[in-house]
Amino acid sequence: MAEFVVKVADERGHTHQQVEQGYSVAEVRERFAAQGYLVHWVKPQGMLSGGLSLGRGRKLKQSSFLVYNQQFLTLIKAGLPILNALDLLIKRQKDSNLRQVLENVRERVKGGELLSDAFAKHPAVPKIYTTTLMAGEKSGNIDEVLTRYINFQRLAMSFRKKLAVSLIYPTLLVSVVLIMVMFLFTYVVPKFAELFNSLDAKLPTITLFMLAVGKNAREYFPFFAIAVVVGGFLLWQWKKTDRGGDQIDRFILGLPLLGDIRLKHQVATFSRMLSTLLQGGLPLVPSMETAGASMSSKKILKGVMRASVRVREGQGLASSLEEQAIFPDLAVEMLEVGESTGALPAMLNSVAEFYEEDVQTALGAAMALIEPLVLIIMAVFVGGVLISLYLPIFTVGVSH
Repeated sequence: MAEFVVKVADERGHTHQQVEQGYSVAEVRERFAAQGYLVHWVKPQGMLSGGLSLGRGRKLKQSSFLVYNQQFLTLIKAGLPILNALDLLIKRQKDSNLRQVLENVRERVKGGELLSDAFAKHPAVPKIYTTTLMAGEKSGNIDEVLTRYINFQRLAMSFRKKLAVSLIYPTLLVSVVLIMVMFLFTYVVPKFAELFNSLDAKLPTITLFMLAVGKNAREYFPFFAIAVVVGGFLLWQWKKTDRGGDQIDRFILGLPLLGDIRLKHQVATFSRMLSTLLQGGLPLVPSMETAGASMSSKKILKGVMRASVRVREGQGLASSLEEQAIFPDLAVEMLEVGESTGALPAMLNSVAEFYEEDVQTALGAAMALIEPLVLIIMAVFVGGVLISLYLPIFTVGVSH
């Protein structure tokens, strides 16, 4: 997602400006208008005030930011003032990007800004973090809300690492297959073509077809590679547009197995974030907006934002999400139970744990199916190529 500077006016006519994450100017404008604000303008975030430029590509490393928060929490629990803690951590910070952010935050805090407001000026800082800090400052329990945020990040990182590890072997397998195919058609097949030309023998139809494919692959491979790179770049740019992002997201969610895994992953992430924000003392609607803005699926994002409007009007969370038809029925039923018993944050954690485990199980089953399938396809394909190439040699040998 990108960052945008938004200037709005509330129902009392008070105007204020803030940095907000979103997918497009239109999406951010529509979100604030649905909340009852008068939107003056929405602009893409460029140069931060204070002279610190953080483009879209300069994101904070999650691991470095987690370590910083662990150290910061330890220092403030020991009774160190916030400014002294920042000074100490800046001196020991090896991540240059994070160090720049912390230096700017320290200057803003020295100037009288709240810690949450100082971090909110930096689009690279997650919105859930600044919102959590704000809730802690208002309640006076900043160490408690930081502890919840750190626990949330640990669980999120652990989940992502498990997913990444489960994808390593299939990715390597597919890469090896593609490299082998490229080598066969661009080097091995042309060598056999030279051999068959020297023999001046009549070749089977399958061999002639394979030699023609190899010849074209060798001649047109550079053009094919350029076309793939250009096509990938154009697809990436199209994905950034509202229409392109919606269609790609709808296509991914519509896939038989991977779409279901993606949906469950988004539900788990949203539930975990929402629970963390509610436990930090933030009201439900701002928590929904913050957690929803962190969703990578535009369908989920828009559905959550529409549901937050219904919750603001007095409707329950479960029924609001059910209206959008984006969450699985089981998740909605669990949230309904959590609302009726007054244990919504705990139930959200249960939803997150259930779907995180479900995602890992489904992904493991998918990988167990994909791995032998790739091996079978590779064996059939390579075997067919080798047979087509060696068949004329066996024929010539028999005839002689």
